[in-house]
Amino acid sequence: MNNKVIAIIPARGGSKRIPNKNIKSFAGQPIISYSIKAAQSADLFDRIIVSTDSEEIAEVAKSYGAEVPFIRPAELADDFTGTIPVSLHALNWLSEHGFATDYFCCIYATAPFIQPEHIIEGFNLLKKRNAATAFSVTTFPYPIFRALKIGEDGCIEMFWSEHENSRSNDLPEVYHDAGQFYWGNTKRFLTEKKIFSSDSVPVILPRYLVQDIDTLEDWKTAEKMYSVLQIDNIK
Repeated sequence: MNNKVIAIIPARGGSKRIPNKNIKSFAGQPIISYSIKAAQSADLFDRIIVSTDSEEIAEVAKSYGAEVPFIRPAELADDFTGTIPVSLHALNWLSEHGFATDYFCCIYATAPFIQPEHIIEGFNLLKKRNAATAFSVTTFPYPIFRALKIGEDGCIEMFWSEHENSRSNDLPEVYHDAGQFYWGNTKRFLTEKKIFSSDSVPVILPRYLVQDIDTLEDWKTAEKMYSVLQIDNIK
């Protein structure tokens, strides 16, 4: 029997710091279109679903080939609702409507650097390792063990003073969530309701393909990065 695999793209309509963030034009196209196209190009998904509370976002998503089979309830579209409840809602809705899934990939709507080959890599890792989840990570650009803070007296101090004389080469590589996609084994996710667990495996991305987009400054930075990547043809 073939596995049923879906993509879920959360895209609520009430962004405050960047109005209409999920469909704002990024390098000439609605930013959500990059996530939809990457999912399509991965050629893994039986269905690509956008979870939104906005009719406007729904229309844009459908124009790029995604499905919007439901409008997300208002209680799951506020400033405090995270990825986990939105994914659980979509998976349960699909199951209740005759489409229970085996695997899913939650892809963020504001991930213009996302690459289909990394989505595929995540799926293969998830199955090979029989893991609960697999998600994108990248390295910090500077050793976090040499991080500094400003104390109450206004002076600089180290978080970890024991590493004051440690060489960068002697410190371990440290990673952070790249904020692009999260693969999950549906059965385990519905039971455990976790993305980060002791049974999560990483898809390691190069730093030049990772950029948080939370503010207008982030947006401008990302567009400049995208422009350079297009010129150099290194995406």
